[in-house]
Amino acid sequence: MMKRHFFSRQSYKAVIPLCIGAIGLLAYSVRPLTDPGDKPDENRFTKVVLAEKLNEPLEMAILPDERVLFIERHGQVQLYSPTTKQVKTIASIPVSTKYKDKEGNETEAEDGLLGVNLDPNFEKNHWVYLYYSPAGNESKNILTRYELRGDELVLSSKKVLLEVATQREQCCHTGGSIDWDREGNLYLSTGDNTSPRATLYAPIDERPGRGPWDAQKSSGNTNDLRGKILRIHPEADGTYTIPEGNLFPKGTPKTRPEIYTMGHRNPYRIAVDKHTGYLYWGDVGPDAGEDSVGVGPTAEDEYNQAKKAGNFGWPYFVGNNKAYYDKDFTTGKGGAKFDPAHPVNDSPNNTGLNDLPPAQPAMIWYPAAESKQFPIMGTGGRSAMAGPTYYKDDFKGAKRPFPEYYNGKTFLFEWMRDMILAVSYDSKGDMTSTERFLPNMAFSHPIDMAFGPNGDLYVLEYGTGWFLKNDDSRLVKIEFNAGNRKPNVQASANQKAGAIPMVVKLSSEGTKDFDGDAITYQWKIYNRTGGSKAGGQPTVLNEPNPTFTFQKPGQYKAILTVTDAHGLKDSREVDIMAGNQPPSVALDILNGNKNFYFPGQPIAYQVSVTDKEDGSLATGKILAKQVMVKANYQTEGSAQNVSEAERGPAGHKFSEATYLGAGQVLMEKSDCKACHFVDKKSVGPAFIEVAKRYKNDANAVASLSNKIIKGGGGSWGDAIMTAHPQLGQNDASEIVKYILTLSDKKVATPSLPTKGTYTPDKNEKGDLVLQASYKDKGANGLPAQTGEQVLVLRNPLIPLGTSNSQSKGVTLFKMGTQPYPIVIVMGSDTYVQFNKFDLTGVRTMEFAVAVPKAQLMAVGGRIEIHIDSPTGPSLGQTEELLPNESKDPADLFKPSITKVTVTPTTGQHDLYFVFKNEKAGKSPLFVPVTVQLSN
Repeated sequence: MMKRHFFSRQSYKAVIPLCIGAIGLLAYSVRPLTDPGDKPDENRFTKVVLAEKLNEPLEMAILPDERVLFIERHGQVQLYSPTTKQVKTIASIPVSTKYKDKEGNETEAEDGLLGVNLDPNFEKNHWVYLYYSPAGNESKNILTRYELRGDELVLSSKKVLLEVATQREQCCHTGGSIDWDREGNLYLSTGDNTSPRATLYAPIDERPGRGPWDAQKSSGNTNDLRGKILRIHPEADGTYTIPEGNLFPKGTPKTRPEIYTMGHRNPYRIAVDKHTGYLYWGDVGPDAGEDSVGVGPTAEDEYNQAKKAGNFGWPYFVGNNKAYYDKDFTTGKGGAKFDPAHPVNDSPNNTGLNDLPPAQPAMIWYPAAESKQFPIMGTGGRSAMAGPTYYKDDFKGAKRPFPEYYNGKTFLFEWMRDMILAVSYDSKGDMTSTERFLPNMAFSHPIDMAFGPNGDLYVLEYGTGWFLKNDDSRLVKIEFNAGNRKPNVQASANQKAGAIPMVVKLSSEGTKDFDGDAITYQWKIYNRTGGSKAGGQPTVLNEPNPTFTFQKPGQYKAILTVTDAHGLKDSREVDIMAGNQPPSVALDILNGNKNFYFPGQPIAYQVSVTDKEDGSLATGKILAKQVMVKANYQTEGSAQNVSEAERGPAGHKFSEATYLGAGQVLMEKSDCKACHFVDKKSVGPAFIEVAKRYKNDANAVASLSNKIIKGGGGSWGDAIMTAHPQLGQNDASEIVKYILTLSDKKVATPSLPTKGTYTPDKNEKGDLVLQASYKDKGANGLPAQTGEQVLVLRNPLIPLGTSNSQSKGVTLFKMGTQPYPIVIVMGSDTYVQFNKFDLTGVRTMEFAVAVPKAQLMAVGGRIEIHIDSPTGPSLGQTEELLPNESKDPADLFKPSITKVTVTPTTGQHDLYFVFKNEKAGKSPLFVPVTVQLSN
């Protein structure tokens, strides 16, 4: 859940015995790439993993021979060889990776080996440039040059071109990205080297001794190299000159001529368009979750474009020049807003000019919540980064150039949100559109991107957790296929385990050829328990959907290979176990309602188990103590939202998602895992440590959920949690409740009887999950199988916002603090519908309905209850619901309660709540909130 403060730019083949079959033809009509200007189908791109389990990879450079040079933060220089397909450590640079405050306390730093790139004339001079934080007591980062001879980085060839003075007392923000323009000018990004702990807004703390908390010393300082993108021209002797066109002409007092752009917080990945010369970068923004009068605006990340040198505003402005206030950190009071046309730096920590160049707005800006200007950005944590601009003319003769469609587009990417964007421009270089690139391809925090000589797009993935050697950290490349594509194969079986003789229907349903080629099918069936490895011959079936009878016990593998008319092939496999029939488990409700439980009222149930090899529960061959029966509650409807397909029939395992509480479900769907693990520290604390610290804090849910929504820091060192306003109070609270349970000692719950009654808790608000399972003893030397059935009984309090469908005139919208969508009814004869409700035993329905006249101009009406259709049999209706005349904001949406005695009904029916007011026209009727079923 923490905000990413740093980072931003530039196959194996399974060996399977295959034969080509001659039977079965199928053609699918998927449009081939006939026009080079067409947007290509996503299936024309393939992600190839080259190396994985890397240790904090940050930046890379693709060599002319397709070797990949990349760096890891702790100082390792790595070289990937496409010939050997191996990664080799070719150098270890001594780097500083710790902060040490004045009291001597050490914390993990963002410092280290930060940037790498090749000299434009690398093929002749073999020069490699590295930017890093050298080990030692001197606080600085340095830009260096080394010679690469073959696979050796010659450490004795080191030349230091540039030093950037820093502070190593407090975090954060290093920048560190390196790129070039076509004139041979080197661009280097640097971060503001400023702690965000003093505030979630602009860090402009001018109090004595607070320099590490004041970005006016760096980003807003014309005489300091931090918080900038520098542009220099390296010379052969290891020095550099200043190109024309930088922000301050050489010799200007109180300025550094190396500065090209200033006013940056953490421009972690930059990229220069080699054709236009335009500079692109992502700037990782601050952490405030809301606007604050006297302080500043909601935090935003930025994607920027510089056609020429300029000031981009930090720490006085963010996004499209939203201004901060000149806050006095001594008094806590906010002064005047900063003026983007005339920003002034009057900090005592400033060594440069007081009057700064006008601030330039961002090209794209977005907060943690949904952006109205750029909704394509989505929601969540933020870490904007910039990648290359593609030109097809640069890849003439390449094996796999990207298509014409992407010509002139810039590839931007989002580290936290795992997305890549393609940005288009008009003839003046102004942005015209933004689109997702490969939205269905999964990435694990992309941290650098670059095109290789063959036209492939290389992507360096940092992995899930900060400061860790992540299992999902990898070097990959994305290949484009403009020609024939191999078939897309799907393979399945109607049963994967059973007693012998076992008749199995194998299926190739879903298999397709994207180019519409004729395709052939071949199945090969191996007995893994003694066949293929021992030299046994497979059974070969040359048809798409064969039926096969397994006569001998064993663990089998059925491999389907599909070949197109051009010889390209692909395979999928299915594991099958013959000789042990899975147990059949049935869990039956013996009385009353099959969809709902009623708190305090017993539920009679019975479990039956039969197993072909073990016997049955009824005959006593299977003992009751061998059957597990459990009852659990799932908070806030997390179980009721699982589909019938996920629940599965009797005898099949229930989806794991059903057992997760609402808080865990919400956490799994959020960006929490970018900064936290359950049981080990990342950039944020382990969840179990949070649970231990706040275990006895009665206010923990309220305080921590508020911090999740608004952001904050200081509780766990320098780490800052980004704001998550999109979650809402209820969702944030559920996440906190789940985290706090992690410190509880897990006590084994005894099984319920296989037949009996279970009485739901009178105070329970969640859904009831009843589960019965049996693990058999195995048979014929084969592993044990588990049979299971799960029944979900809903809580009888039903939010109308959870309805399965709504008619025209019914609007659902999600409010931040509400767990379910709110329903607003516009006009008469509208309705909401629920699928397959068991109404057995239901005697009354109690509605909570708000009729806010002052704000919604609601006119009221009534609710009719129908089954099977909106005009089907009526079970009853409410009295007329009258408008609430109160003008007190606290009472506007206060619901009134109305109870209806309904006609007794049995069995499952689609249930319709029909809203009526024949005089309403198109006026709003009311806001129905919940309905409570009672028996």
